Amino acid sequence: MTDAVTTDSAEPIIRLEAVNKWYGEFQVLTGIDLAVRAGERIVICGPSGSGKSTLIRCINRLETVQQGRIVVDGIELTAGGKNVDAVRAEVGMVFQQFNLFPHLTILENCTLAPMRSRGMTKAEAEEVAMKYLTRVRIPEQAKKYPSQLSGGQQQRVAIARALCMTPKIMLFDEPTSALDPEMVKEVLDTMISLADDGMTMLCVTHEMGFARSVADRVIFMADGKIVEQAPPTEFFGNPQNEKTRQFLGQILSSHQAH
Repeated sequence: MTDAVTTDSAEPIIRLEAVNKWYGEFQVLTGIDLAVRAGERIVICGPSGSGKSTLIRCINRLETVQQGRIVVDGIELTAGGKNVDAVRAEVGMVFQQFNLFPHLTILENCTLAPMRSRGMTKAEAEEVAMKYLTRVRIPEQAKKYPSQLSGGQQQRVAIARALCMTPKIMLFDEPTSALDPEMVKEVLDTMISLADDGMTMLCVTHEMGFARSVADRVIFMADGKIVEQAPPTEFFGNPQNEKTRQFLGQILSSHQAH
């Protein structure tokens, strides 16, 4: 078997099959099928309330689904139990709000999970933490507390903290939407450099420039469904669905208004 064949036929690192989810009467995800290859970079976009954040939160079981299967790195997440912990150990998550512990220093924020979940010593965890704080270009902030950092710096710490667990997959849930415009670029630059390293990434974002330059595939969601997915050149150049065209038109006009 040649390498070319194995890469195409390899089991996807993330697989969602016929996933449905409700909040009470409201169906937030409808019939979601998605396969993500290891190393693939996916941007998920769509209007507010389309189910984007819920979708990626299901991939590390922050949200549970009522129907369908989710398999992450060969582990069936929808089976529950110990599988959830096993998956969470391999999946890093960066949220819209930075979710750093305010009473811990930046270094302590980054060493907590590796010491608890990976069984590292304090020295080992600190070495790893400094490596990733250097990676996101803020090693000099290690002894400070979150409140002493800008929003952009805090979000970069959140990315470093997730990387300290050496995850196979990174999930980003609108990581720049809580930031001032001038801080967005520093966070996106950090994410671009991760993408260049071959990290499997799923990112919910409205940053279409990021989608154009980084994504292997752009997924558009509306009303809890995946409406369209394509490589960026096709997605932006020749959107097939009317809802996609409307969405891209709105984003374009809002950029021109600014």
